[in-house]
Amino acid sequence: MINGKKLNVSISPHLRSSVTTRSIMLDVIIALCPALIASGVIFGLRALILTAVSVAACVIFEYAFRKFSHRSNTIGDLSAVVTGILIAFNCPSSIPFWMVIVGDAFAIIIAKQCFGGIGQNFVNPAIAGRIFMLLSFKQMTQWTQPGAGFMNLAGVQAITGATPLAASAEELPSLWEMFIGMRGGCLGETCIAALLIGFIYLLIKKVISPVIPCFYIGTVAVIMLIYGKGDLTFTAYQLLSGGLVLGAVFMATDYTTSPISRKGKIIYAIGCGLLTSLIRLFGSLPEGVSYSIILMNIFTPLIERFTTPKPFGTPKKEKKQKEAEA
Repeated sequence: MINGKKLNVSISPHLRSSVTTRSIMLDVIIALCPALIASGVIFGLRALILTAVSVAACVIFEYAFRKFSHRSNTIGDLSAVVTGILIAFNCPSSIPFWMVIVGDAFAIIIAKQCFGGIGQNFVNPAIAGRIFMLLSFKQMTQWTQPGAGFMNLAGVQAITGATPLAASAEELPSLWEMFIGMRGGCLGETCIAALLIGFIYLLIKKVISPVIPCFYIGTVAVIMLIYGKGDLTFTAYQLLSGGLVLGAVFMATDYTTSPISRKGKIIYAIGCGLLTSLIRLFGSLPEGVSYSIILMNIFTPLIERFTTPKPFGTPKKEKKQKEAEA
């Protein structure tokens, strides 16, 4: 206490920044908007309603759980909104609403709040919710094809078919159609152009580093190029198919579940790319992005243990041991 004023004492570093969790999440929401608009154009109005239902469910579950457990309210940080959008983006537009709500409950209550809330979850909640839904509901692999019309509300009546990763060569859309999203798949993963706009926005706002997305997608590109014996078309389809871009940009970069150091990010991203490629090429599933990211989420503490830079002047273990023995 000095002159009647309290002084707050805390450990270094003493940094001040206008960046908050809410501002970061708001930027992520803005970056997701192009893909959200594209999903409405490609799959119809039901895609937008599905996203709204998912967001509302995530916010309600977070508010209710925090209230029930007598903790401070955290819905204002917008992290639940981001989780709701990402879960919807990882679902086909034809899936029943109640199934999405079940996935939202698992993501928010089990994967996030049961571990302490934002910043303490060890896996990405949206990915955990999607994997739970994949294991629980066969409707998660019944893809709605584009062209149903914007006013299509009954997405379940739309034509379903294989995604490019599971389709035969005769059924494949053109690379241009892949890029603009005119193909089967989850509502937020198909339009690569919209996802790249969001990626550029996040880079400009310095919300994410390009390290993880570039090394993740780059690793998949190299492996597919080798496996395809230099076939550029095969490699291009692999990069544009599935949820690779969505996962690399918006889920693998999650602050809580990815490494902090540059070296750690590179190892983490290469691991994601390697696992994704192995699952796609040799696994029983046509897609491996979600499983790859959640596995690398689990390895993140180990990666950080060996890649976190040591403070300047910290003596090596051997030197410490010699000093102790002396």
